[in-house]
Amino acid sequence: MRTLLLLTMSIALPLAAPEAKTVNILMEGVPDTRYVQEMLPEFKARTGIDVQVEVVNYAEMHTKLVPQLVAQQGSYDAIVVDFYWVGEFTKAGWLQPLDDRIRKDGVDTSVYVPAVMDLVGRVGGVTYMLPFYNYAMGLTYRKDMLEDPKHQQAFKTKYGMDLKVPTGWDEYLKQVAYFSEAGIPDFKGVVNQGLRPDPIAMEWSNYLFARGGRYYDERWNPGLTSDAAVKALEDYKTNIRKYGPVGAASFGFDEAFNVAAQGHAYSYITYNPFRAVYDDPKSSAVVGKMEITPVPGGGLNGAWGWAIPNSSPDPEAAWTFLKYIEGPEVVKKRAMLGGAPTRTDVFDDPELSKRFPYYPQLKQLLLTSHNFPVFTYTPQFVEVLGRELSLAATGEKEPKAALETANAEFADLLRKDGKLK
Repeated sequence: MRTLLLLTMSIALPLAAPEAKTVNILMEGVPDTRYVQEMLPEFKARTGIDVQVEVVNYAEMHTKLVPQLVAQQGSYDAIVVDFYWVGEFTKAGWLQPLDDRIRKDGVDTSVYVPAVMDLVGRVGGVTYMLPFYNYAMGLTYRKDMLEDPKHQQAFKTKYGMDLKVPTGWDEYLKQVAYFSEAGIPDFKGVVNQGLRPDPIAMEWSNYLFARGGRYYDERWNPGLTSDAAVKALEDYKTNIRKYGPVGAASFGFDEAFNVAAQGHAYSYITYNPFRAVYDDPKSSAVVGKMEITPVPGGGLNGAWGWAIPNSSPDPEAAWTFLKYIEGPEVVKKRAMLGGAPTRTDVFDDPELSKRFPYYPQLKQLLLTSHNFPVFTYTPQFVEVLGRELSLAATGEKEPKAALETANAEFADLLRKDGKLK
């Protein structure tokens, strides 16, 4: 593996853009956006280019972006794209292919995590984006309780197996049951984010993959009626109704994270950037007690990508910025601040691994993650899936019936998109 220094030398790029003035970007109000903003004074000093970042909440982004993307010339020179929108934006022809620029400047895209590059990088063999930050999901758990000799003995007596970091899904479910039934006051084995549509759809995907299920096969035939999918939804329903806190069926990720961070749950499958927040005493009562590991069988991938829209007023200046912000030196700086990188070389950096001892787990988490269906109607599918999963989790519908409905509507959307005949 080449070092960051060698990578820096090998893709050293000219940063000056002719007659460039200002790069305008629309971004979501998340920590990684703040870390990008901290890099902007250095970028201006090196290039003379101003960068103006308009920050909005996620719910506003799509509505603000689309009118600018369909215009002959929009307001944004560069944009960030959630994986939800990749199918829509590329099929509509709103994004500029980047392959010619990548070849001309010798940008090494092989350093990106392959699954992330597939999610927010290449579509149909064409590179439209440089991956920005990841929000793949992992299993967070109370390592102090896992290492407690009292619990280790009791667990082995009950199940005939060691209490350790789970590598199998059934092993993890036994841990959830054990800690829920251990008689610890105001404590559950798991907390879930059961709110429809996005929180439950994203979280349940981990259960599906852990059971060996998949959303579709190589021909885009939907797979939500498989035995694995039904069993995964039964697992989810059990965890929500039997082993989780009251109200979890309506929790978003903030509410669910707060339960775990305040010490009221053994485990929570969540977005990996939250791992660092567990160690922030301003937000957590379990500092030094929580750890993260890949979901057994591989969890859900998630990421954003940098893109240049066809309506960009200054695509050359935008590309200059993308080369800078995704260069190894700057990605490392963002990671040191707490960012969620998408480059494998960053996870191998000794300085970062010393600062964040869980980096090896994060790298493995990314390398084993699975992608959600990315097609033109991904947002509509999330609505369908979230609705049916919620009905099953709350007992209003049997898991098999809920998944049959979701599968049929998924197939309709795929036919509408031309992926399924």
